Amino acid sequence: MLTHPATKYRAFPPVNLPDRQWPSRTITAAPIWMSTDLRDGNQSLFEPMNAERKMRMFRTLCQVGFKEIEVGFPSASQTDFDFVRLLIEGGHVPEDVTIEALTQSRDPLIERTIESLRGARRAIVHVYNATAPVFREVVFGMSKDEVKELAVSAVRTIKRLTAQQPETEWILQYSPEVFTSTELEFACEVCDAITAEWGATPANKVILNLPATVEVSTPNIYADQIEWMHRNLARRDSVVLSLHPHNDRGSGVAAAELGIMAGADRVEGCLFGNGERTGNVDIVTLALNMYTQGVAPGLDFSDINAVARTVEHCNQLPIHPRHPYVGDLVFTAFSGSHQDAIKKGFAAQTAAGPDGLWNVPYMPIDPADLGRSYDSVIRVNSQSGKGGVAYLMEAEFGVVMPRRLQVEFSAEVQNYTDTHGGEMTAQNIWDLFDATYLNNPEAQVRYVEHHLFEHPGQAGKHVQGIRIGVEVNGQAMLLSGEGNGPIDAAVHALQGMGVKVQVRSFEERSTISTDTARSQSSADGAAAQACAFLELVSANGEAVKGGERFGVGMDTNIVTASIQALISGVNRLGLVRAELLETEAA
Repeated sequence: MLTHPATKYRAFPPVNLPDRQWPSRTITAAPIWMSTDLRDGNQSLFEPMNAERKMRMFRTLCQVGFKEIEVGFPSASQTDFDFVRLLIEGGHVPEDVTIEALTQSRDPLIERTIESLRGARRAIVHVYNATAPVFREVVFGMSKDEVKELAVSAVRTIKRLTAQQPETEWILQYSPEVFTSTELEFACEVCDAITAEWGATPANKVILNLPATVEVSTPNIYADQIEWMHRNLARRDSVVLSLHPHNDRGSGVAAAELGIMAGADRVEGCLFGNGERTGNVDIVTLALNMYTQGVAPGLDFSDINAVARTVEHCNQLPIHPRHPYVGDLVFTAFSGSHQDAIKKGFAAQTAAGPDGLWNVPYMPIDPADLGRSYDSVIRVNSQSGKGGVAYLMEAEFGVVMPRRLQVEFSAEVQNYTDTHGGEMTAQNIWDLFDATYLNNPEAQVRYVEHHLFEHPGQAGKHVQGIRIGVEVNGQAMLLSGEGNGPIDAAVHALQGMGVKVQVRSFEERSTISTDTARSQSSADGAAAQACAFLELVSANGEAVKGGERFGVGMDTNIVTASIQALISGVNRLGLVRAELLETEAA
């Protein structure tokens, strides 16, 4: 039994703000967004990002539309320092993007941070120190005056060092840690001292970031704290009031929404809330919540699948299948009553025309706005025990499908049952899987063989080459290409017949040995040991929102299985034009 709270914990006291205004307000405009994916998000990983993953994340953040990006903690990590230098010296920072670096309030660390930012067009120096009683009394043993002097001294150092680099436009950001458990009067006193020392003006604003470093109260109390600061700060017209909510109580998004209503100008967080401990505010959810209320978020999530795959790659963490707006199952209905309501909603939506307000039951947002398809909205329940599609594929045939392939293939099962009626047996399901992905009788392109080769490339790196023998409508063709690996080389080889694709995800798995799986093996009696799953999207230039398709290959050799999966996916996408095939084959 849990200890009674009264003996161990105390409720966080409310803010004395009887005339609070935020409850009667609504959000009418998006805040300034600041991504901490490369700092707070990176610090929270089992294995921090390497340079390749950091650069991919940075470019994605720029493409999404972030204008302020915290790129690291350069005084704490040589990797972070080197990455900041790479961004600046390599010219990777767009003209309209400002990079930010975090530092503690210690002179050597401040010096190192500003050195990392040397040569930037515009940069934010983000300095913080602990102001909350538990840190003052337990961790550092400092008085309030000592804490305030530490903060002011740090700003004094930043001011002196940045004056030596006038070619950069410098912006100061200060965070009192932990704001949510610091006395409001003291937090305000320190923040006012910061803006006074910097000489903040309406033309030279200071960012005052008020973090819920640890979420200790309900969201309404955080909103009260923000409104109190908003109303009591000196030089408010010279301040950008910023939020950095964490998610210890699971209400980071709600706290941010109420904080914006309470007067905040700016929000810091990660794309999917991947900050320390339970995470920080999820900017994708926050932005799309605004979008569903008719507020343009200023961030582009029209291809949310591409963003999600990038974040999963860079963080090496999966996105939960029930994650709002983005999870693989959030637009899928298993319940029969839900399915009926959604079908009727789609019919009414079609009748309302393209200018009608979105009004479909159980679906607060149109999946097409996020680049998601309608294919899997209504489908057979693949989690329904022994009758589930995924369960039978694994238990009977040893094939463990990725979740998004489960979604795609279940739609094929749904179509089959709609046409033929009755119950599908395990063998029916395997036959349909085989005809859909492995041995499609209507496939235009068939794999015959491949040969790999390598040769030296630039900077001493070896280039992978491939020659692929295929049959196109029964006619033999030989395709060749090069890349940074067999799959990349094969993708380039396919361009020889006018097919351009992007690989969204790739998984390889061994089949689970079962009697039924062995019975489905190749003619020589050896069960296939490797399964390759490639998720592809067209790169031919067509508008293909939600047009991802899987290809599957099975072979004792994983490279062979991967190339078979690539060709399977190309056939599924239907990208090969008949007239082109006739010409090329001739």
